[in-house]
Amino acid sequence: MGQLREDIQAGLERDPATNSALELILTSPGLHAVWTYRLTNKLWKAGFRLAARLISNWAKFWTGIEIHPAATIGRRLVIDHGLGVVIGATSVVGDDVMMYHQVTLGANKNTPERRHPTIGNNVTLGAGAKIIGAIEIGANSYVGANAVVTKNVGPFSTVVGTNQVRHSVGSYDI
Repeated sequence: MGQLREDIQAGLERDPATNSALELILTSPGLHAVWTYRLTNKLWKAGFRLAARLISNWAKFWTGIEIHPAATIGRRLVIDHGLGVVIGATSVVGDDVMMYHQVTLGANKNTPERRHPTIGNNVTLGAGAKIIGAIEIGANSYVGANAVVTKNVGPFSTVVGTNQVRHSVGSYDI
């Protein structure tokens, strides 16, 4: 129950358009997708992979958000609006991530190894951002709307356009 309460509190804190916990629970496709992911991830890890994929596809149909059951997602992920969000199988999403609609955490190769991004803690992914490949987005970073990121980004960075780091503290590889 603690994690469910955390999700509700995070949604209320980060979505100024939501007026109550009840409204959030009843109307947030992002919240529904995250909660369904948690179920499918447990099924995936328990070896019930077909059931996990069937349920995740049902959730994609109802929410417009695709989260692969094998992905690793931290606590308090908020997906605002959410339509068109895709989180691939080997993606890793840290704690307290804010993700807007049409974000893609995608692969750039078709192999069973790690091929999706790792998103650090306290990262904001703007609407339409595409983060592609087995790269890392450092903690406390911001990826702007419609940015295309294919190389590592250090912590405390702002990325806009095509892998253009605007502000950064620490090292990064672009």
